[in-house]
Amino acid sequence: MSNDGTGEPASPSRAEQVAALRPVYRADLADGVDRFFEPRRDTCPWCGSPRLETRLRTKDLLQHKPGRFVLDRCGECRHTFQNPRLSEAGLEFYYRDFYDGLGEKQLGNAFAGRTKMYVRRAESLLPFASAPKNWLDVGTGHGHFCAAARTVHPGTAFDGLDFTDGAELAERAGRVERGYRGGFPDLAEKLAGHYDVVSMFHYLEHNPEPVRELEAAHRAIRPGGHLLIEVPDPDSRYARLLGRWWLPWLQPQHLHFVPVENVRRKLTDLGFTVVAEQHAEPHDPVDLLAAVWLALDTAAPRDDLPWLPAPPTALGRTLRAATLIAGIPALVLATLLDRFAVRPVAGPLGLSNAYRLVARRD
Repeated sequence: MSNDGTGEPASPSRAEQVAALRPVYRADLADGVDRFFEPRRDTCPWCGSPRLETRLRTKDLLQHKPGRFVLDRCGECRHTFQNPRLSEAGLEFYYRDFYDGLGEKQLGNAFAGRTKMYVRRAESLLPFASAPKNWLDVGTGHGHFCAAARTVHPGTAFDGLDFTDGAELAERAGRVERGYRGGFPDLAEKLAGHYDVVSMFHYLEHNPEPVRELEAAHRAIRPGGHLLIEVPDPDSRYARLLGRWWLPWLQPQHLHFVPVENVRRKLTDLGFTVVAEQHAEPHDPVDLLAAVWLALDTAAPRDDLPWLPAPPTALGRTLRAATLIAGIPALVLATLLDRFAVRPVAGPLGLSNAYRLVARRD
């Protein structure tokens, strides 16, 4: 590691980071990947029905960590879920270096650059509550949504909660007033009746027990307050058309895909009234672009990754660069189609990749 001229050692390069991590991953994988999975379920985790069918078999298309992942769908309630599900060890292994470590800078930059999307999410509450006193964003990451939402709700105090250290980093950066680290169900009693608004934007799909998360939200929201939920829509036509190349499948991080009617019924059972259901508005116009990229990245020789046995050869690096360069026209065309052809009609054609619910706590 070289000195950066300030008297402090320079940050390690990516190659140095990868080299340092390779023996750690080698040790993790020495006994295979079986310990990263729980036993396979015979019944639906949402309704208990034994009528299960396989919807998707895939690999880790983003990080290319070893393992094969299966999504089953319930024939009774249509809930789609990972089966077998990641164990606690699996969650740690597959999340490592995705949102933090090697992946932190890239993902952080991507999230920080989505201010317009965050503003639209915050605006979705305006017809129902124009001036909430306080707001808890669950699964806040580094708090970029909260920072953007202040422009829509300038008088609102925003707090963030995350099971990583992102919430604490968000508090130090001033994006949230209070950052809670931990699981929402574990902290719900401490936060009971404290918030006018709780938001869960692309959070429920990551959690082993989404119903417990909804119950925690009911405890944390005071009567008359609101819950905002946004999740991938498993009924999107893109989910069927693109198959494993549909980015919102995001295996193995996404554990549950809940049809909108299931969430609506559960919210009603818990004591909420759904006041808005949106499909076109939360659509993120990247489906074709992401599908092309995932296919190119899968076809190309691997990049230097610490969970692979060895660094790529010079020939491998050259072939990878050539494959990705050759795919640029397809990436450009996919981007244009996403933004200008599909986006205006995503809702009416059932192509929206997400849905959003706003619910009032009774």
